[in-house]
Amino acid sequence: MSLQTRPRLLNLAAVSLLRDEALAITALEYLPIELFPPLFMEAFCGSRSETLKAMVYAWPFVRLPLGGLMQKPHLGTLQAVLDGLDILLAQKNHSKRCKLRVLDLRNTGQDFWKMWSGSSVHVSSSSSMTPMAEVRSRTEQPLAPLEVFIELHFKESIIDDFLIYLIRWVEQRKASIRLCSNKLKIASMSLENIVQVLGIVQLDCIQEVEVSCVWHLSTLAMFAPFLGQMSNIQRLHLSHIHGLAFEEEEEYHHAVQITSQFRRLYHLRDLYLETPSFLEGCLNQMLRCLMTPLDNLAIIHSLLTDSDLTHLSQCPNISQLKSLDLTGDLLTYANAERLSVLLEKVAGTLEKLDLNMCGISDFHLEAILPALSHCFQLKSFSMCGNLLSMAIMEKMLRHTSALPSLNKELYPVPQDSLLSRGIHQPQRLAQCRAELFEILKDLGRPRTIWISSISCPQCEGHAFYHPEPIIYQGNILA
Repeated sequence: MSLQTRPRLLNLAAVSLLRDEALAITALEYLPIELFPPLFMEAFCGSRSETLKAMVYAWPFVRLPLGGLMQKPHLGTLQAVLDGLDILLAQKNHSKRCKLRVLDLRNTGQDFWKMWSGSSVHVSSSSSMTPMAEVRSRTEQPLAPLEVFIELHFKESIIDDFLIYLIRWVEQRKASIRLCSNKLKIASMSLENIVQVLGIVQLDCIQEVEVSCVWHLSTLAMFAPFLGQMSNIQRLHLSHIHGLAFEEEEEYHHAVQITSQFRRLYHLRDLYLETPSFLEGCLNQMLRCLMTPLDNLAIIHSLLTDSDLTHLSQCPNISQLKSLDLTGDLLTYANAERLSVLLEKVAGTLEKLDLNMCGISDFHLEAILPALSHCFQLKSFSMCGNLLSMAIMEKMLRHTSALPSLNKELYPVPQDSLLSRGIHQPQRLAQCRAELFEILKDLGRPRTIWISSISCPQCEGHAFYHPEPIIYQGNILA
């Protein structure tokens, strides 16, 4: 029997079985394991609540990826499945057949359902039975609490009925249910409602946090204790956090409340801070609280002071950076030397560097070129939105020509091709492109560079048009 024919026969068997729902429920104890996924899908599509409930406490796999079937949260289906879990939890002697330990309500698990429905025929049969193998290897021990995984994305002003029902259900069963999530995204909603949900969630399960709504510093300070309990965070993204017109001492107190929580984040690898006005002048407070070396650091659209850059270059936990993004951080003349020291510190590991719209002039670029030429792991370098002359761009291209991994280069249009108001003059631009190609040709190795024009109005503020690359491949100009 072909791999394609077998799932179709299983689907037909499931449809036939559901014609008599009572018989289908009675037969669950004797059904082949292969029939459970197609039968569950048929019951789901037909809103057969009683069948869904019965299948939950007879489910022969470790995980039930329910979220992969729901295009949007469906309260009726959730109620039926949770009723099934209640029966499972109430059983003193658990069925040897039921292996369910995880209910997954996230938008994942589609491969599981595709495999059993025949939509995907390239999944090996061994992978489908992995959950069973895991269970068989366990010794007879008291079962750990059931885990329910959800997506925590707060993007509305109120909590929806689906989440309210789930939270209330979990609250009443704290001893036997763990509510988990790997990612937390906050784009809207009051802190009071967020706290209500986080009070039920196992915070140490969260690995990624993104706060992208406009919060005042005092609000983030109230959220900070929850952040500290998310001890397994690997990626933290904070944007649009603004201080109020507090007295300086009070604002500093809020900043300390926030940054002190970093001492509890022993797995943090990626830190992204956008418009972090609360850190201006006190970045050192946060840097001192970092417990592990970072892989990726972004501090964008900020007014970094001279002392901020100094402390950044001296921080031991940024010495292994793979990515550094300082987009929109305006540099002073004094900052040029400090930026050079910072680049020297990360030269051995840095793979991606973004210095877009930093107010970089010929003076700044001249100062950092020696350090830049030592970044031998660099793969991507972008510095769009800065005002540079053709002369300094030539010097930069020569300094970076020895970087073996550099394959993505995004640069601004040279000032030489601009009119007084920053408007491009087509003939000058064509001449600049020709000159840049001659420079690449003179350097002698295949290379592609992109020259940005004006900012892209359809994109974020730091995105640019890159109409055509300049490519040197022997004698080809594209």
